[in-house]
Amino acid sequence: MSQTAGGSPEGSSAPSYEQLAEAVAERDVVIVELQAAVAELQQRLGQDSSNSSRPPSAEGLGRKPAQPRRRGGRPGKQPGTPGAHLAQVADPDEIVDHAPEVCGGCGGGLDDAAVVGVTRRQVFDLPQVRAHVRAHVIEHRAQRRRCGCGHVTAADFPAEAAAPTCYGPAIRAAMVYLQVAQHLPVARAAQLLGDLLGVAVATGAVAGLVGEAAAKAAPAVEEIREQLVAAGVVHLDETGARVAGRLHWIHSASTDRLTLYHADPRRGRAAMDAAGVLSAFAGVAVHDCWSPYWSYATDHALCGAHLLRELTAAAESGDGQDWARHYSPATSAWSSCSRRSPAAGGPYPERRPSAPCAATSPPHASTAPTSSPSYATR
Repeated sequence: MSQTAGGSPEGSSAPSYEQLAEAVAERDVVIVELQAAVAELQQRLGQDSSNSSRPPSAEGLGRKPAQPRRRGGRPGKQPGTPGAHLAQVADPDEIVDHAPEVCGGCGGGLDDAAVVGVTRRQVFDLPQVRAHVRAHVIEHRAQRRRCGCGHVTAADFPAEAAAPTCYGPAIRAAMVYLQVAQHLPVARAAQLLGDLLGVAVATGAVAGLVGEAAAKAAPAVEEIREQLVAAGVVHLDETGARVAGRLHWIHSASTDRLTLYHADPRRGRAAMDAAGVLSAFAGVAVHDCWSPYWSYATDHALCGAHLLRELTAAAESGDGQDWARHYSPATSAWSSCSRRSPAAGGPYPERRPSAPCAATSPPHASTAPTSSPSYATR
C-alpha cells in the first residue's frame, strides 16, 4: 500500500500528522479563550458593592455581611461624625407634675410638704386626639358685606384655601417629602398620611404635587447650580433609575453642602451638559474615571472610594496582584484627608499621606480610561 507525502496510507480516511497538529493548535486557542471567559465569569460572581460599581441594592440576600468593627470601636455615632441632639424646649405643650406620696426617710405623708426642687424630663411624641392624630382643620369664612350704596362685596380667600376642601401647606409639603426624600410610592405615601392624620388622602393629589413643587423650587435649583459651578471642587457621579417605567440616568454634582440631581434619558456628555454644571465648571472635578468626564477641559481627580473598590477587586482577582492590598490603607487615608480639605470645608490634617490616587489631567491616549460607571451617589 502506498503512502501519501504526509505519512498516511493512500486511500485511508485517517488525518495526517499536519492535520492533527493544526486541530490541536485550534483547540488550544479555544481552550485559552474558554479559560479566559470562565475566569471573567468567576470574577463577576465575586463582585459586590465593595469591589465594583454594583449598588448594594443589587446584591439581594446574597450580600456579604458588613466588615467587623475595628477593635475598640463602638456602635452608634463615630468620632468626628455629625450627631443629633434632642434638646428640651422652654414651652412644652403639656406639663404633668409628679409628687412623692411618702417620705423616703421616716415614711410620713408629704401632701402638705413644701416643694424644694423640681427635676424636668420631656417626652417627645405625636399628639394624641381621640386615640389618633387628627389633622388641624382651619375653616376660612369669606364674608359678603353690603355697602350703604347697596353693592355687595365679598372678601378674598387666602391662597391655600383654593377649594371648599383642600390640603394645607404642611400636608402638601409632607406629600412631596415622602415621595422625593423617602422614595415612598404614591399609594403608600397617601396611605401613611391618611393613617396618621385621620383624613382621606387621594393618590391623584399626592402624585400631582411633585411637579408643582418642582416648579416652585426652580429658583432654588438654579441657585444651587450656580454655586456648584463656582465651587473649587465638585464630586460627580451617575446611576440608573426608572422614570415613568423607562430607564433614565440620575447625574449628581455635589460638594459637602450642595447637591444637584439631574434626571435624563441619556447618560453621556449630552446629559452632563443639560445638567449645567460641568459645561461651565473650572475647578477640580472628582469622578470615577468614566471616559465622558475627561472630555471637559478642567482639572480632574479620581474618587478615592472608587479607587478602593478597584484595589479590592484587583487584590481578590487571584491573578497575583497582592500589591493592591498595600495601597488600600494609603488610599483610604487619602480619601479621609480629602474630606477634610479646605475645599471641602475643613483644614488639612497635620500629616497628609501620599498615594497615587489623583490625576490632574487626562491619561495618555494609550491608557485612556474605559467606561467604569458608578452606582453610589454620595
